[in-house]
Amino acid sequence: MELPLVVGVDGSESSLAALDWAVDEAARQGLPLRLVYASLWERYEDVAPSADPDRPSEQVMAEDIVERAVERARRRDPEVKVSAEVIPEDAVDTLLREGHNATALVTGSRGRSELKGMLLGSVGLAVAARAHCPVIVVRGDRAGVAGTHERIVLGAGDPASAGEAARFAFHEAEKRGGVLDVVRAWRCPAHETADEPRLAQNPAHLHEERASAQLDALIDEEMADHPGVRVRRNTVEGPARRVLLNRSAAADLVIIGARRRTGPFGLQLGRVGHTLLHHAQCPVAIVPQRV
Repeated sequence: MELPLVVGVDGSESSLAALDWAVDEAARQGLPLRLVYASLWERYEDVAPSADPDRPSEQVMAEDIVERAVERARRRDPEVKVSAEVIPEDAVDTLLREGHNATALVTGSRGRSELKGMLLGSVGLAVAARAHCPVIVVRGDRAGVAGTHERIVLGAGDPASAGEAARFAFHEAEKRGGVLDVVRAWRCPAHETADEPRLAQNPAHLHEERASAQLDALIDEEMADHPGVRVRRNTVEGPARRVLLNRSAAADLVIIGARRRTGPFGLQLGRVGHTLLHHAQCPVAIVPQRV
């Protein structure tokens, strides 16, 4: 049985955008959709008292939000199977637990209780950093969220931390039918020892060759397994976070891998992940490398 696509909903505009994206993704992948509202019943200023003394006003609000979200999902695509649950627990802990039985988790970029002006809400960041399944944070401009570019971008990191991301990206590209841009950034340090003769003669060329070889090592097997995917290899000089951020302006999804920490804090996102989650102009998928 296919594991569901799980989306966190809370009634915010950001979560509604994530819901719409998740419905389209579930339809594209042939997956069921599970909607989860999780809260410790924190009180919002605009919540009215409940007429039912056995149901706190926050619970009434949560159930109303979930009911409206289910209706919205079914209107968007009646063919997608939708289930939903209100869980009176911490949102991050709930979504992380849901991730153990999910194909992927989908969140908005900012929730109801996040301060205005925050680039990324605390729930989205914590889930992206710690989940054991892929996490998609739906953010960006209208074209990127709507998926009109017909292009996704894979940040080709170290094969030791990006193998699962490559598999995810090829599967996604196969379902979408667009172009998969595989991008490996490289840099030529201003000061480095010239232990190798070729490095002394043409250091930039050698660094680009290495980047190209690392890119090929990451995707060659996936290309053989997915011959119908249109792939464009790109080696680009510059910091990876800046290169991928620029590419996000013409993409429907940017995908990067993440390495597990050995402690209790889940994944190590690094500067590239943080930059994309806060500033990308399209949805961002963080894919953990299984160990």
